[in-house]
Amino acid sequence: MEKVVQSVERDRGPVLYTLVDPELRDLVRDHCRRLQLPCVGVLDQAMSVLAVHFHSKSEQWPGRQHQLDEGYFDRIDAMHYTLAHDDGQSTHDLEDADVVLVGPSRTSKTPTCVYLANRGVRAANVPLVPEVPPPQELEDSKRPLIVGLITDPERLVQIRVNRLRLLQQETETEYTDMEQVQREIQDARRLYARRKWVTIDVTRRSIEETAAAILQMLATRREQRLQTG
Repeated sequence: MEKVVQSVERDRGPVLYTLVDPELRDLVRDHCRRLQLPCVGVLDQAMSVLAVHFHSKSEQWPGRQHQLDEGYFDRIDAMHYTLAHDDGQSTHDLEDADVVLVGPSRTSKTPTCVYLANRGVRAANVPLVPEVPPPQELEDSKRPLIVGLITDPERLVQIRVNRLRLLQQETETEYTDMEQVQREIQDARRLYARRKWVTIDVTRRSIEETAAAILQMLATRREQRLQTG
């Protein structure tokens, strides 16, 4: 802090601060007042607006964003697991997942898994490929919550075409053929029904909404397991 004070005395310019410690804030403001320099708390107005909106008060906890608690390490572990089990990789230990997302290509499996990992959930995803059976490890999984994702075929074709254009690839292929895509969705529905997997239609859902629904399912599942012992 002494170096900061010396710098202010030397440069004598406006002072912008993001301090939350009351004593340090008072020290900076008093020093600037003596030097007749403008002094502005950059986050003060934003924090006031948030406090009013959420009907709460800032805890004034310096360095809290850098706190390394148990939740932090859970999120790091979940992220490592999720990245290692993206798009059908490492299916040998799917049983270690909290949730496994299944669905045709471009049904938001990866971004949803990453969002869940940021919440400390070990999420894997397995793509459904036409005329290729799902991996046996998925069929045998008992512990994880398995969620099947579907979407409107027309919407899915549009997403796939945009994806191929972005990659500067041919857009008129079986991958974007409407009849083929409709069969993919129908086959996915049949698989989910046969295996009694939860199904979520992501056509009009954001990533956050899909993840929120899955988090609620996991919470309900956890409560049921606790009740049954």
